[in-house]
Amino acid sequence: MSTVTRSASASPCMALNGIIDASLFPLKSTSDVVNLFRRALTSAIEPDLTLLSIVVGYIELSLTTGEAAQAAQAAQAALGGSNEIIMGNSVPFPVVTHELIAGLYKKFQTILSVVDKPKPHRQATREIIKKVSDVIWNSLIRSSYKDRAHLQNLYSYLSGNKLDCFGVALATTAGCQLLGYRDVRLAISEDHAWVVFGQKHVESIEVTWHGKGSEDKRGQDISAGIESGSWLYLGGLAVICERGMEVAAICVALNISLSANSDCVEVAELQQQLLWLLYDLGHLKRYPMALGLLGELEEINRTHRSITCEQLFREAIESSRNYYHNHHVYPHIFQGNYYNRLLKYREAFAAWANAADVIRLYTYQCRDDEEIYKELLDIANELIPYVMKTESSGHSARSILRDAEVFANLLRFYDGICQWEEDSLTPILHIGWAKPLVTNITKFDYDIRSQVVIKLPEDVEAEQAAALEAKKKATAAATAAAVEASLHAEGHNNNNNTVVKKDEKSKSELPTTLADLTAACGEKILNPDFLLQGGGQPFADQKQQAVAEQTTSSELSHNNNNINNNNTNSSNNAEKEATTISNNGNNEANSNSNNNEQQQQQHKEAKVEEISQVELANNNQPTVVDDYDPFEIMLKRPVITLYSQKMKGLKDLLLAEKLNTHAISLQVTAQSVASRKVRGSGTDSRQPATISATITAIASTEGASIGGSATSAASADSFAPTRPKRTRRE
Repeated sequence: MSTVTRSASASPCMALNGIIDASLFPLKSTSDVVNLFRRALTSAIEPDLTLLSIVVGYIELSLTTGEAAQAAQAAQAALGGSNEIIMGNSVPFPVVTHELIAGLYKKFQTILSVVDKPKPHRQATREIIKKVSDVIWNSLIRSSYKDRAHLQNLYSYLSGNKLDCFGVALATTAGCQLLGYRDVRLAISEDHAWVVFGQKHVESIEVTWHGKGSEDKRGQDISAGIESGSWLYLGGLAVICERGMEVAAICVALNISLSANSDCVEVAELQQQLLWLLYDLGHLKRYPMALGLLGELEEINRTHRSITCEQLFREAIESSRNYYHNHHVYPHIFQGNYYNRLLKYREAFAAWANAADVIRLYTYQCRDDEEIYKELLDIANELIPYVMKTESSGHSARSILRDAEVFANLLRFYDGICQWEEDSLTPILHIGWAKPLVTNITKFDYDIRSQVVIKLPEDVEAEQAAALEAKKKATAAATAAAVEASLHAEGHNNNNNTVVKKDEKSKSELPTTLADLTAACGEKILNPDFLLQGGGQPFADQKQQAVAEQTTSSELSHNNNNINNNNTNSSNNAEKEATTISNNGNNEANSNSNNNEQQQQQHKEAKVEEISQVELANNNQPTVVDDYDPFEIMLKRPVITLYSQKMKGLKDLLLAEKLNTHAISLQVTAQSVASRKVRGSGTDSRQPATISATITAIASTEGASIGGSATSAASADSFAPTRPKRTRRE
């Protein structure tokens, strides 16, 4: 294939007035197409969505349908029906001519000619956008109301009158741009698209359908979908595209598949290079889905020297957290599946648990959330069981089955799905979910499960309240100490020398005590031997301190006795000799008392120095380091908080030495009472659900799963009236 290189500083490639620069054509290679996009993105005129969509659509359909698809099917048949993905194509790169693109471009203008063009500085209205959508909708053939491959571009529409749901939204946005309504922008969630308009892009309108049905939502506002809590609308935090991001949406929509098990290399390379161009120009910074797709393409065929696919997955997650309050699920799924392919199962479980933390923000809607339901079901029933089966085949100390954090992430994953189910009119966790869940939990031994600290929201709130109260008390104590210190400082200036010395002594002791307490905070307080074996003192160095204090007190007692004897003898001698010189006797008694006090202080200091030398000698002796430090293990214990009502009820069952699998299965598949609650009735729509108390009774009975068929039948009958007939039949 020949390569044509063009300068990016040439004249603009389009003027949005129906005139296409013929010097840009023909396009004979991937580099020609990339240069065309570069001109459009770096020009002073905004990129023409119609032109770019027609170009890449023609290339995609030429390389993935017709002869190319037949060749892929033949290659698949030659492999004997193998499931291996084939990367290849026997069809040469199509030549994009000016006549072809200009003819289709003019056809699109003719279709939109029935819509009035705006007056200068006039913005679009809901009626105008609805009319553009009607024109496109009414020109589609009715069999295209299904999401099939290669129907998301304007070439498919202009050549065959076929579009999928995203294609209708893109065609409506491109049509408004072609008519001159520049305030109309494309809004994209993770499985849907609509249009926003207005000066600040706060008004929204549906222009297409979604899912398997062809319900006409066009003209409606999306506020109802946001209020329903559906994942489809991302809680109002969808990607609002600028023109460069709309070009990125065109590139993301490229479908590289030839058949179920074969991909087209040329289309994949074109998509990868276009996404890197948009990445370098900064148009993917607010587009998590595009970053994740680029990461997957780089994983298959790395083309960038400094940026890895793992970095791109992290950037997608950071984009979701920074710009959309972590309301996007797919970035975490991208990362988890990537780690799973690399056999980094610990990281994969953490990423999948993070995805469940996002999905818990929504309420399950059966028709709207079908795609994300399939993704999570595949993780729960296919990927995780396969990992468990692989890891349990051998006995290794580094296995994830010996990692309490992996078990905690597994619980967090299911907790998010259970909370997603709450307040939903349709249950999620049927028996097909419960069996793999029970199987996965039983893979972890009791000593691993018991290391996980499971908390409930009520416990966390109580701890936070206690911490806040302690902080208030500490602040009040510090304030009182500061006030007392200031009062002492004022007293020093007004009192006599004796009072000043007493105040100075108490003032000097206060900061010393605080300093000693601060220094003691970093010391080991509890004695490991006492905790593990029950012997010795409960606190570290307690015995040594007790011996030192006993020795010091005995020495001080002995010194005090000597001092008292000396004082008695000196006082008797003073009485015998004090007939004429009483003043001298008093001076001598004072001098003896001072000498005794000095001797006592010196002896005490010597004793303390001796004890410190003994401690220093003991510290210098070589000690045996024990790798199993119980305090370090306690600090490393994973802590999780369970928010869903179903997982809260499983807390005691999950940490039991012997798992009651029957009770766990019943608890997971039980239907929440709050699931039939009608929204907008004046009550809190996010009120926690309540589960039948029968499950708790079953869980509290040891061996309920063994020989307890009568109990199980009675339990099923007890909550059967609260479940629909279909669920009872299951």
